[in-house]
Amino acid sequence: MDNLRGAALMVLSMLGFAIEDAFIKRMSGDVPVGQIMVMLGIGGGVIFGAVVLAQGRAVIEWAMLTPAVIIRALGEMFGTLCFISAIVYTPLSSASAILQATPLVVTLGAALFLGETVGWRRWAAIGVGFMGVMMIIRPGLEGFTPLSLFALGGVIGLAIRDIATRKIPKTLSTMQLSFLGFIAIVPAGTVLMLGTGTAPVAMTATNTIFLALALGIGVFAYYAIVAAMRVGEVSFVTPFRYTRLIFALMIGIAFFGERPDTLTLLGSLIIVGSGIYTLWRERKTRGTRPATLAKAGPGR
Repeated sequence: MDNLRGAALMVLSMLGFAIEDAFIKRMSGDVPVGQIMVMLGIGGGVIFGAVVLAQGRAVIEWAMLTPAVIIRALGEMFGTLCFISAIVYTPLSSASAILQATPLVVTLGAALFLGETVGWRRWAAIGVGFMGVMMIIRPGLEGFTPLSLFALGGVIGLAIRDIATRKIPKTLSTMQLSFLGFIAIVPAGTVLMLGTGTAPVAMTATNTIFLALALGIGVFAYYAIVAAMRVGEVSFVTPFRYTRLIFALMIGIAFFGERPDTLTLLGSLIIVGSGIYTLWRERKTRGTRPATLAKAGPGR
C-alpha cells in the first residue's frame, strides 16, 4: 500500500511539473526568459526560505561554501537557464523527452567522477539512451534546429547538480538545498538579461496569475516528490518519474498545437526504456538507491 501511495504521489508530482512548464512557456510570449527566471527564483527562494526558518534552521550556513555546494549551484544555474530556454523556444514535448535522459547522464558522471562501478549492461543502456536523444535532436538532418541543444544543455547542467548533491555535507537539509536551488537562478536570469540587453517588462494581470500558479504548483510538486520518496521504496517509485513525459506530450498537443513526429515519439520511448532498465540494473546489482535525486528547483 505504501508503494502505491508513493507511486500516486510521484505521478501527481510529475503532473505538477509539466503544468508548471506549461505556464512558463505561456508567459514567455510576453515576458523575457531572464525575467521569468528572476521572478521564479525570488518567489521560490522566499517560499523555501520561510520553510527553512520555520524549521528552526539558518537560511545561510558556512557549509554552503563547500566546493560541492558551489558546483551544485553552478549546475542549477546552467541547467535551469538551458531547460527554460528549451521549453520556451522548442516544443514542450521534445524538450521534456530529452530531459528524461538526465538519470543516464547522472549514472555516466557517477562512474567517471565518483568512481562508482557501472557494468557493461548499464553502459549499453546509456549508449542506447543517447541514441534516443539524437533521434529527437537529429543533428545534420533536415529536422535539426540548433535551439534543441538548449534541452541537451539542461540535461548536462541538471546532471552536474545531481552528481554534486551526492558530495554535499549531510548537515544541510533538503529545504536548505531547495532554497539555494531557487536563489541560484536569480543571478543567472539577471546576467542573461544584461548580456542580451533585454529590459524587464511590466507584468499583466494574466501573467501575474500564471506566475503565481507556476510557483504554487511547482512547490506542491516538489513536496509530492519528497513525500513519494519517503512513503514508498525508492526503486519502486522512481520509474514513475517518466510519467512527466506523458503529461508533457498531452499538454503540448492540447494547448500548444504540437504534433510530435514518429522519430520524436520513438526516441522518447528509447530514452524512457533505457532509463528504467538502468534503474532496474542498479537495483539488482547493488541493492542501493538509484542514481535519481529529488528535484530541487523550478522546471525540472
